[in-house]
Amino acid sequence: MLISPFIGEFLGTTILILMGNGVVANNLLQDSKGQNGGWMTITTGWGFAVMTAVFVSITFGSADAHLNPAITLGVAFRTDDFSKVSTYIPAQLLGAFLGAVLVWLQYLPHWRRTTDPGLKLACFSTSPAIRHAGANFLSEALATAVLIIGAAAIGSRSVGTLPAGVGPFLVGALVWGIGLSLGGSTGYAINPVRDLGPRLAHMLLPIAGKGKSEWDYAWIPVIAPIVGGIMAGLMLKWFGV
Repeated sequence: MLISPFIGEFLGTTILILMGNGVVANNLLQDSKGQNGGWMTITTGWGFAVMTAVFVSITFGSADAHLNPAITLGVAFRTDDFSKVSTYIPAQLLGAFLGAVLVWLQYLPHWRRTTDPGLKLACFSTSPAIRHAGANFLSEALATAVLIIGAAAIGSRSVGTLPAGVGPFLVGALVWGIGLSLGGSTGYAINPVRDLGPRLAHMLLPIAGKGKSEWDYAWIPVIAPIVGGIMAGLMLKWFGV
């Protein structure tokens, strides 16, 4: 069989970005049938994207279905097992890049019709509502810590054994809740490759009238989730959960 942890993380992250950034494109691009659907539509779409991606990742060989370097590193610091880092993170980054390319292809006629380059960039990567490096960093780190702690609680033995297949639904609901409550400040990347892979795609693809990729901000949605993930992992280790 061709399935493996690398393939699972790669394809799961591809689906995550295709569906997640796809709902953003559906809302923002000119003449899309979902144009102006609003924040509720975007956060709901991302929740379903995470749910589907977890199922895909597991099916294709990654029982962990991290899809996110912040989760991979958080788990590594929690368990002192770093053996999966070198396999998972490259797969996640490649999958995020491919997912963004597929979003571009899915909405190919709409890029030229959309005149605002900021809306086009938003279909790939995140940007803050108010630019403030310290506050933006804190927002991303805190939201990511909630993701790690919430996911650990969902899978905790203290909660009880979940029926097969329920876990991905609950993780999707967790991400939906994070988007609704904590996402308004920065667009809640909460995942380094969710921002970095698509931003690279935005830079490299021949998107009509795309404008700048805003690399001056890009370090925050990469570094802050990593910091938040590691801190959450260490906290979980400290409490023994």
